[in-house]
Amino acid sequence: MSEKRFNLTAKEILEKDFKQGFRGYDQDEVDKYLDLIIKDYEQFQKEYDRLLQENNRLKRESQNVSEQTRRVPVTPQASTTNSDILQRLSNLEKHVFGNKLFD
Repeated sequence: MSEKRFNLTAKEILEKDFKQGFRGYDQDEVDKYLDLIIKDYEQFQKEYDRLLQENNRLKRESQNVSEQTRRVPVTPQASTTNSDILQRLSNLEKHVFGNKLFD
């Protein structure tokens, strides 16, 4: 994601001091400053919209992965415990060596 820089910070906006003209503030200076603020907010809104779309896309992908994971059947091997393995080994030994080992 590319880092975008805004022209103004909240502190700069708060501390902006307009020069007073003959009848108050210099209208051109105020207009230029407000144009700069508008550009920042337009850029902010575009970035916000892009991030919102990306967030929604990632949520959909996450839901799809969750649904696919739920559909995967659990295999008997996945639920095998140590005692099951030991019992199978014991049965195999009995079969291979006969009952001589267990007399």
